[in-house]
Amino acid sequence: MRPKKRETTGSGDLFRARLDQIINMKHELVQLAGSIDWEWLDEEVAPLFSDKGRPGIASRFAIGLLLLKHIFALSDEEVCERWVYDPISNTSPGRSSSNTPFRTSVPT
Repeated sequence: MRPKKRETTGSGDLFRARLDQIINMKHELVQLAGSIDWEWLDEEVAPLFSDKGRPGIASRFAIGLLLLKHIFALSDEEVCERWVYDPISNTSPGRSSSNTPFRTSVPT
């Protein structure tokens, strides 16, 4: 089944920081994500989903993990492990989350 669309209200969440306040917006992966037409990709993969069953994961998430896997030459297990333990700051090959402060990048 096709993943459910996220609904955004346009208003900020009092208890949640905006992503652009947490990460470095000049990072090459952030720029890459901004240059990809995610809506078009979502429309292209939509016919591959069944009409039955539970909703799938978002295509942006799955394609993003595949891109990270390819860019950094990671196995399935390695890309998932890196995402689970440090989804934002551990984005360079050879970096471990113990060497990098978690989510402390500030846009400059």
